Amino acid sequence: MTLDVKDKKALSDIRMRKALEFLEDARANLKETRIRTSLNRSYYAALNAVRSLLILEGVNPETHDGAVTMLSLRFIKPGILPVEIVKNFKILLSRRTDVDYGDFDTQEISDAEDSLKIAEKMVEEIDRLRKKLMADL
Repeated sequence: MTLDVKDKKALSDIRMRKALEFLEDARANLKETRIRTSLNRSYYAALNAVRSLLILEGVNPETHDGAVTMLSLRFIKPGILPVEIVKNFKILLSRRTDVDYGDFDTQEISDAEDSLKIAEKMVEEIDRLRKKLMADL
């Protein structure tokens, strides 16, 4: 994907706003004990935060696994972000996959609470780096 700096920044902002909106959705659904939906929204908050960061590098993965791979290659392996980010992202993805495609309810409210905390921390940490990278572009 070839974008100029202005377009990368604009798309990054759009994706981060989406991440923050999904965090709010996760919180609201958790409050209403809609566990599956809260888990789903927590994951998509993290995914959109990751995508908001990757686009600044001109990377636009088309799959969930591609997002994990590119995040690892571009930000974890060089030590820009801690490895826990990818580990936590995989936890969120696994939980989201279970609730979206699984036949049995195996998730507890504690999983939704934990997922929300993970997503909030990821979004915050990624947004901090994203803002720094945008200032350097």
